[in-house]
Amino acid sequence: MKPVLILAFLLAACREEAQDISPVTLTETAVGHYCQMDILEHAGPKAQVHLEGYPGKPLFFSQVRDAVAYYRLPEQDGVILAIYVNDMGAAGATWQEPGRTNWIDAATAYFVVGSAVEGGMGAPELVPFADPDKADAFATARGGTVHSLSDVPDGAVIAPADLVSETGGNDDADFNARLKALGERIEG
Repeated sequence: MKPVLILAFLLAACREEAQDISPVTLTETAVGHYCQMDILEHAGPKAQVHLEGYPGKPLFFSQVRDAVAYYRLPEQDGVILAIYVNDMGAAGATWQEPGRTNWIDAATAYFVVGSAVEGGMGAPELVPFADPDKADAFATARGGTVHSLSDVPDGAVIAPADLVSETGGNDDADFNARLKALGERIEG
């Protein structure tokens, strides 16, 4: 074999093929990265994060807020190649059924921040739109302001959510009261 052919063969063998980072259709087998729950059982927009080395196997998130937190947290050590979110302005998208294929690139989406809606896990949600006019209309109707991904405040994604328990109290206070009562039962 001629040296030029050997070199060409070796170079072709070493060249890595680009990873497909196309959005993946949401199916019944998808589970949320943090909660490990069936993602289709939760209302509101979803997200998927594609990591280098995992072609066609994105991390799914039950809330867009959680995917943006994952993207921003320093503990995240994978190389993120793409983040997709449901376009809540797409035809047929509703809060209960946000869609399985209406994915848009989070880098180009318009997010309504601070609206009066909760995501699938009960925390305040970032509501993504492909069309800025639809994002403005949603913000006018439900409150909040429109931001690009880079302009979403950290406090909207990383700060703890103020959740209220079914009894109407603060979750921490409710948890502490139940823990104290359990301790008294064990000791008594």
